[in-house]
Amino acid sequence: MSSSALRGRERLRPERPAWAAASEPLVRRPLPLVTREAVARPVTGATNARLVQRNMNWNADKWPPAMAELRERGAAIRRETLRDLEGYLRRLTERVEEHGGRVHRATTPDDARRIVGEIARDGDVRLAIKSKSMVSEEIELGPYLEEHGVEVVETDLGEYIVQLADERPGHIIAPAIHKSRADIHDLFERLGGERLPDAPEQLAAFARRRLRDDFHGADMGISGVNFACADTGTLVTVTNEGNARMVTSQPRIHVAVMTLEKVIPRFTDLGVLVPLLSHAATRQRVSVYQTMVTGPRRPGEADGPEELHLIILDNGRSRIPGTQYEEVLACIRCGACQVACPVFRTVGGGHAYNAVYGGPIGAVLTPLIGDQEEGADLPFLSSLCGACYDACPVKIPLPDMLVDLRADYERRHRGPARVGWAAWSRLWGSPLGYRASLLGGRLAGLLPGGLVGRTASLARSWSRGRDVPPLRAAGAFRRWFRSHRGEPG
Repeated sequence: MSSSALRGRERLRPERPAWAAASEPLVRRPLPLVTREAVARPVTGATNARLVQRNMNWNADKWPPAMAELRERGAAIRRETLRDLEGYLRRLTERVEEHGGRVHRATTPDDARRIVGEIARDGDVRLAIKSKSMVSEEIELGPYLEEHGVEVVETDLGEYIVQLADERPGHIIAPAIHKSRADIHDLFERLGGERLPDAPEQLAAFARRRLRDDFHGADMGISGVNFACADTGTLVTVTNEGNARMVTSQPRIHVAVMTLEKVIPRFTDLGVLVPLLSHAATRQRVSVYQTMVTGPRRPGEADGPEELHLIILDNGRSRIPGTQYEEVLACIRCGACQVACPVFRTVGGGHAYNAVYGGPIGAVLTPLIGDQEEGADLPFLSSLCGACYDACPVKIPLPDMLVDLRADYERRHRGPARVGWAAWSRLWGSPLGYRASLLGGRLAGLLPGGLVGRTASLARSWSRGRDVPPLRAAGAFRRWFRSHRGEPG
């Protein structure tokens, strides 16, 4: 069966820079260049305004007393998990298999893709529907399955929008936060080849009609996992749209993909973690849908999959416990740190990070997983203001980790820029050197604007994506100070 939701996709043309594409480019552009382009995009101002308003609404009153107590308990549960991560994963595996599911451990994204591909091939899968899953973005599962003859449809409304636009999610829980209503209206009109009203309810109804047939006709459902309970083998997804319930119950094969830190010790821990996630992610007391899957369909049950496969991805995470960064694995993927971060808001969302995970959590996690050089410069995309820690529901010390990762980066990258800054430091360490640099600045100011920064061999790599300020006023403060010395302040 071919997808009804994607019918007409050939009429759409991507309208985004290459670094915002659904599949990451093979060669990452320098981070300063990407962020400069991101800030200059017309959509960035409106996205920033939406994020600023959301931050004001969510973080003005900090943590109410009842939620502050849950925050402490949630942080303790997540640290408890990290102290025996492999032990809890063994228990989870045993419980899932006792209930009739199959568990697959994947060391790399290649392993995870291959496993899903084999399941699809063995099950003669032609159409797969997905609920929201950042892990599937991490392993680029959709493009892989499409290459192997499986049509893949995102069923979360925001994910469906960015799939049609051929973009990565712009935020962990609000994938299309960078899209205006007009953008979505235009996208849906081109997809359907018909005039549509622009009311949000009507646009949502258009997507719902498109997706309904795919829910009933899909061979495979692919979901993420918010929490996996080690003591019961229950896989939990938390959503507001109900699509995850359809994805996990209607197709004959259900594939759940999670990273290894999503395991939690006990089913009863959900009483803390689900309200905490709901508050941090959307300021709800509890999300609309909590879908809990414990094994495939049993005899006599009306719905549910015939097969349940749980894929647990490592991708370098097993290196993190025992290091100063292990608490990053406590993350529950609420996206609160992204909304709180002034840098994330200024660059218009997560695309400018040129990575699957944007914002403060992405700037810490990305350099630690997979190829550790990929995104190693992301910790510098931060003001270190501490807002991410204040917003984090499980109290991850993200600012401290960003500082440590910057130091790690500097130790590994001792290039010409570092030599230049060291020389500058020694020069300005003496009055004579300082005065000589001011004289040099005045002389440089006589040259055509930007020439020095663009041509000097030591400055060339550093100045890519940066503007060199005019130097004509060098020494002006010292002259002013001498002329006013002794005057009352």
